[in-house]
Amino acid sequence: MSKRKKKKNHDEGHVDESWLLPYSDLLTLLLALFIVLFASSSIDAVKFQAISKAFSSALTGGTGMMEFPSPLPEGQLQADEETENTEAEDPNGLKIDKKLLQKVDQKELEAIQVKVNKYIEENQLTGKLQTLLTGEGLMVSIRDNVLFAPGSADVRPEDLKIANEIAELLVMDPPRNIIISGHTDNVPIGNAPFDSNWELSVMRAINFMKIILKNNALDPRMFSAKGFGEFQPVASNDTAEGKAKNRRVEILILPRTEAKPE
Repeated sequence: MSKRKKKKNHDEGHVDESWLLPYSDLLTLLLALFIVLFASSSIDAVKFQAISKAFSSALTGGTGMMEFPSPLPEGQLQADEETENTEAEDPNGLKIDKKLLQKVDQKELEAIQVKVNKYIEENQLTGKLQTLLTGEGLMVSIRDNVLFAPGSADVRPEDLKIANEIAELLVMDPPRNIIISGHTDNVPIGNAPFDSNWELSVMRAINFMKIILKNNALDPRMFSAKGFGEFQPVASNDTAEGKAKNRRVEILILPRTEAKPE
């Protein structure tokens, strides 16, 4: 009887401990999890969500066990994302508010518009030169009869003075990117050397840009030229007045996105 009892006590003293192995693995994973959560307390919510998804995929096959709610109050996550999108770093490592830069840039473009409008009024060019400030930048539109003879892409000698004065208005420090584009009406062109209005519009933009860039204060690297032919009208081509508005050269002064090229 005593032998049986001793044997029973011996068996009870060696309980199966195989459960300790998965238990210790679970504790290790939990420890790693809390370390990550502690570290996440000082990072943004976007990174936290990425870490959560990674753990969820690794531990549960993507069933969502780790899909915790954001540690930030509702609405703050979006606000933080917008803050990231509106911040940039300058070469010195300083944080720059993009929205603030846009406001400052808008004010600068408005000041340029005032200067151009003053030139237009003083030279009695109202109706021939117009300015328009949009999200794309400051647009200065010049009627073709201010610069060119009909069907010609060469700036008339008597209009070189206006072209040179416009060049002076484009001198800025630091400089801005500027696009010069040519436009025509829809009347087919029949004289050489141009086979189409598209070719005429391109050459008008290029030749006008050449005159502009004779001003040594302007950086040629900031300029480009385009030609759109009759394909971007601003008025109906059904009337003579509409055709006259469509025949134009446009100067688009872009918002400042880069510093002056080295």
